[in-house]
Amino acid sequence: MELKVPNIFLSGPSEKEIGRENPEVSEKGGNIMVTMWEKLFAFKWVVKDQLVQLAQYFLGSNSERTRVYQVWPGKNVFFFHGRFICGPDPRGLVLTTFSIILSSWIFAVYVGGDLPSHSRLIIAISVILTIIVLVNLIMLTVIDPGIIPRNDQLSIEDAGTSDGRKSRKIIVNGVDLKLKYCRICKIYRPPRSCHCAICDNCVEKYDHHSPLVGQCIALRNYRFFLAFVVSALVFFVYIFAFSCWSIHQRILRNGTGLLGLLKNCPETVALILFGAISIGFLGGLVLFHVYLTTKNQTAYENFRQSYVGSKNPFDKGILNNIKEFLFVPLPPSRVDFRAEVTSRWSSTVASVV
Repeated sequence: MELKVPNIFLSGPSEKEIGRENPEVSEKGGNIMVTMWEKLFAFKWVVKDQLVQLAQYFLGSNSERTRVYQVWPGKNVFFFHGRFICGPDPRGLVLTTFSIILSSWIFAVYVGGDLPSHSRLIIAISVILTIIVLVNLIMLTVIDPGIIPRNDQLSIEDAGTSDGRKSRKIIVNGVDLKLKYCRICKIYRPPRSCHCAICDNCVEKYDHHSPLVGQCIALRNYRFFLAFVVSALVFFVYIFAFSCWSIHQRILRNGTGLLGLLKNCPETVALILFGAISIGFLGGLVLFHVYLTTKNQTAYENFRQSYVGSKNPFDKGILNNIKEFLFVPLPPSRVDFRAEVTSRWSSTVASVV
């Protein structure tokens, strides 16, 4: 919305205007008229400034400013004016969310009501577990995973190597590590970082890109990822156990066989099968990532076998690794996606796009 101000408030007096509107009079009268005009135009500029300030207050002074998230060259999708950062493909997130909500609904409607006793309490606990899983899923999906700022002004020569080398070497706890140069982000990536081809960002302490949520799992959201996987495992174990109990009670009451169960309660049978598959998958995932946590290793490093033949310079022992994972505060985001874009940034991004 643009504030429209009358022309009298937008332009200052010209000599022609003063000449036309001040006819020749006596010297005394002319001086009085000039003084009156000066006061009038001074009052006009004060009113104009007040109108502009009121417009900025009511319409918002930031309404026409460009923010970093609006011109970010990566493939991320932003919500709530850059506060939420999601991956480029939402299909995995939608499918995961739908599976959790549908499983909870089937359990509450078809299984919980068929239980012999304490059905309300059992259903209430399942709803609480569902909420916990969804909250962890949301936190995992919308937080900045650890995106590293780009360096769009410098080339590989300007970055510090006149011979154009693609890597540097540093020593971390007595172990030589390579810092690879990213030609897309134009930076030497920190240790344990990687450029995600799906999100098109260099990400710090990169673990993997999860198709389940469509987001990179890295330094700043790995804790939420493991919390989501563990809570989802507990949720599916819970509904699987009570679904099996419900089937068992039905068999004892009615003497129903497998075909009878498929005919009378197909929803419960389907929930048991889906729960069993989910428990197997999530259980393996939890065990694998707990192992990685105790070793202070990422899934990407494990897959690439980065420390075969040499020690892991980031391994501090099992207890210290777990303590670091649980209690070390999350670092702040290295990119302020809500910051105002400078003209230099805008011209650089325009040339890249």
